[in-house]
Amino acid sequence: MDAEKVAELRKKRAFRKFTFRGIELDKLLDLTNDELMDLVTARCRRRMSRGLKRKPMALVKRLRQAKRDAPPGEKPRGIKTHLRDMIIVPEMIGSIIGIYNGKQFCGVEMKPEMIGMYLGEFACTYKPVKHGRPGVGASTMNKFIPL
Repeated sequence: MDAEKVAELRKKRAFRKFTFRGIELDKLLDLTNDELMDLVTARCRRRMSRGLKRKPMALVKRLRQAKRDAPPGEKPRGIKTHLRDMIIVPEMIGSIIGIYNGKQFCGVEMKPEMIGMYLGEFACTYKPVKHGRPGVGASTMNKFIPL
């Protein structure tokens, strides 16, 4: 009965098919690392060719575990990480990752459009400047306020 409800919910949510460089998401998940390397940019290709180190592999392993533990049809729990230089691979799609920005963890849900980008691109490390009035040290011309 539960499997039927899950299948029915999936049928209801029929969106347009996502393609990454001409390959559908279902096929992207089946690609090996070498086949994925041909699709991403040169910087990502170089990084992937040098191999996945221990920390990124541990993050992927924890994401798999969180997806496995989540009930069907629901989002997995968030996984916190400091790895801002991790490249987003198709296996991460649908996961929620808390990316550290130097002060706090910014929760980001991985979407198919993010493949090939870095985690750090989605957690800004600074607060954008909101320019206000000129301060005390400003020159007299800058202090002039027309009526």
